[in-house]
Amino acid sequence: MAKCAFLGLGVMGYPMAGHLVAKGHEVTVYNRTASKAEAWAKEHGGRWAATPREASEGAEFVMACVGNDDDLRSVVKGDDGALAGMSDGAIFVDHTTVSAAVTRELHAEALAQNISFVDAPVSGGQAGAENGVLSIMCGGDVAAYSTAEPIMQSYGRTVKRLGDSGAGQLTKMVNQICIAGLVQGLSEGLHFAEKAGLDIREVVDVIQGGAAGSWQMVNRHETMADDHFDHGFAVDWMRKDLGICLDTADENGASLPVTALIDQFYKDVQKLGGGRWDTSSLIKRLRALD
Repeated sequence: MAKCAFLGLGVMGYPMAGHLVAKGHEVTVYNRTASKAEAWAKEHGGRWAATPREASEGAEFVMACVGNDDDLRSVVKGDDGALAGMSDGAIFVDHTTVSAAVTRELHAEALAQNISFVDAPVSGGQAGAENGVLSIMCGGDVAAYSTAEPIMQSYGRTVKRLGDSGAGQLTKMVNQICIAGLVQGLSEGLHFAEKAGLDIREVVDVIQGGAAGSWQMVNRHETMADDHFDHGFAVDWMRKDLGICLDTADENGASLPVTALIDQFYKDVQKLGGGRWDTSSLIKRLRALD
């Protein structure tokens, strides 16, 4: 069993840190809003700390799951950052979805202090975090990944190294690109069914086992039919992720015309007041056009 720190207790980090305790690890948490860290410690029996540095002192593994590039830098760097408290040979595992550029930047800073850095963004949403069945896509040194993999299996069903530093983040971009197109296609199909006078549930019952089937179809068609959009990853965060994808595509020459279009569709959803709705709310935009 390992001594761990977990930085960031949002809808993903809160249950992920809890799974570490359930597996017998010693866990200290940090959260920008201290009251949430106190509540987590009371619920799970771990400890909480006032700064990332304090949480990371003596930890063999420091996990982070925060909001964006700037949030990640704020918990890693500086006098109160995690690197200031970590010891030689410790491993930092970043579960945040951020740019490959900031990953490589922080990887280099960590290595300068003899600390390993593994980028390990996750997929599976809040339900995946709560049930401990996330998919975790990793980049970093082979030895560091191999050491950290058993710890990540506390909350991950699929954990895989895809390459050197940044490869995990690039793989997460692929994931988000694929999801964006899929959810738009599903939204259009269900909207078409509604306009044609068909029962969405009956339609999906017939087609979900065929070539059109997907996780999104199986798990989101009913809530989409019922106009409920509080069941997963928020539109605001999806736009953040798609922005990273589009910026990276500008750098590597990839063509992402559908992704760029759907990013604008999500912007329309934000204008409808849906920034915190889950990503299946693309159908809400189509209904608004009626």
